[in-house]
Amino acid sequence: MISFLTSFSPAFILIFAGILAGFMPSYPGRKVLMIGAPAAALVLLNVMFLSASGTDGYLGGYLSVAGIELTTIRIDQLSMIWGNIFAFVGIINGIFALHEKCKITDTSALIYTGAGIGAVFAGDLITLFIFWELLALSSVFIVWRGGKEAYPAGMRYLAMHILSGVLLLSGAVIYGRATGSYEFNHIGMDAPGGKLMLLAMGIKAGFPFLHNWIQDAYPKSSVTGTVILSVFTTKLAIYALARGYAGTELLIYIGGIMAVFPVFFAVLENDLRKVLSYSLNNQLGFMVAGIGIGSSLALNGVAAHVVVDILFKGLLFMSMGAVLHRVGTTKASELGGLFRSMPYTTLFCIIGAGSISAFPLMGGFISKSMIIAAMFEEGHLIVFLMLLFASAGVLEHSGIKVPYFAFFAHDSGKRVKEAPWNMLAAMGIAAFFCIYLALPIPGAGMYSLYAMLPYEMTGDAAFLPYTGDHVVFQMQLLMAAMLAFTVLKKIGLYPPERRAQILDSDWIYRRLGLSLLIWADAMWTRLGTHIKLVVRRVLSFAAKRLYYVFSPAGALSQDAPSGLAAVLTAFMLAASLLIVYFLR
Repeated sequence: MISFLTSFSPAFILIFAGILAGFMPSYPGRKVLMIGAPAAALVLLNVMFLSASGTDGYLGGYLSVAGIELTTIRIDQLSMIWGNIFAFVGIINGIFALHEKCKITDTSALIYTGAGIGAVFAGDLITLFIFWELLALSSVFIVWRGGKEAYPAGMRYLAMHILSGVLLLSGAVIYGRATGSYEFNHIGMDAPGGKLMLLAMGIKAGFPFLHNWIQDAYPKSSVTGTVILSVFTTKLAIYALARGYAGTELLIYIGGIMAVFPVFFAVLENDLRKVLSYSLNNQLGFMVAGIGIGSSLALNGVAAHVVVDILFKGLLFMSMGAVLHRVGTTKASELGGLFRSMPYTTLFCIIGAGSISAFPLMGGFISKSMIIAAMFEEGHLIVFLMLLFASAGVLEHSGIKVPYFAFFAHDSGKRVKEAPWNMLAAMGIAAFFCIYLALPIPGAGMYSLYAMLPYEMTGDAAFLPYTGDHVVFQMQLLMAAMLAFTVLKKIGLYPPERRAQILDSDWIYRRLGLSLLIWADAMWTRLGTHIKLVVRRVLSFAAKRLYYVFSPAGALSQDAPSGLAAVLTAFMLAASLLIVYFLR
């Protein structure tokens, strides 16, 4: 029997803590909430899971709003893995931000974390929409804390996510009216409103041409803001796609494109936080492609990759945040040689780089391999090759470029302090789990990761990553990518670090869109000038004609001949006779 406490969504703990933090003047008190609230949510959601054990899925936390029954809690294996990693990383984020005294960031981060967990446990589409929008509204303040340059990026970020919410609500209403139910289960593209909701999720997941808000907003956020932002929004979209669109074939090809195209931009980019933002898109592509496959092995791979990606991508963003905190920039052209003064940060960055590159005994090796293996088993050879290329490409930009240009390469001459202890502690925790979850230890390591996955690792979902063929093949792929980087660097063909802004499809609204607005403004100004001229001429002509008729010298003031009066009188008499005749 599930008690009242276990029918209370863990999201509300974090949201309430966020509101309380906004009224709390004490800096230490807010930091207690930043760590304590996610910890309490983590404990509560696991108590709920244990209380609901033995059931296929528990639904609870019912609320009635405007005649619609909302389900704020849905507990099953899929929601639990997202809920656990969201709450756990909320604790790490709180530790990483201990040195920061910004009330807005603390408040927004707690509400943002709560909204993410609330959306994951949503049992219906309306509840999902409410937390979906709260996620956008709370996170935009984190973007704006990045400074003046972050404000326009935050506005573009907000516009994209409000659009996503409108599409989600529109699709949900169409779906609910057609089916009579707002339950959030498998939807599919052919369902009423299904395409609208897929597009809404695609915006948050960073589908091609809808992805630019990631590279626009994340690098402009504050030191801690980018770390917080990298966790929840995109991974919630992956959860929503896994819940509602598993097995949708279109997602296989969308995911393949998402995994490949960021490689080229990331290699050219100078800002290392923007490189990691492109890398985020790259990793999301693996997840989207796995959802498109929809098999047990693929979905297990997606869930596992969400866990390890949050850890190693957060670790990389934290390491670059530490560099930004100490040096004041993450531009590759202005860094180098920092391993001398930031050795621990360098070590943690290398662990994150090895994990994202899928080196054996590191997190990405397990999860990424599951998705690629599922792709091969289902016979999608072209997308399989695309994912292999993307795996090699991510080593180039995140596995090598980020640590190499930040900590090694040319010596920038900068000698700074090591990152604050709390940053090192947060990075250390993430680094530990990046390695621990990949170790083939019976009853622990990767087996503890397997235990969290939505499907048992047996039958079609069985996967053993540490086979001789697989390890050798992966090392061959990584060594080839490393050799390519070394050769290109030696012969001078590797793109140099340039102080320039790299644009991709956001050129459409940054350059073409701006040019069209300027042209439209000029045309409107010219049209307004012409309209004013025409109106002035018409009024002048009308004034002259009225003066001609009504002025003392006008036509009505002139003497009329007597015969004209007789004609007018006869005409009026005839009209009166006709009216009387027809109305009698």
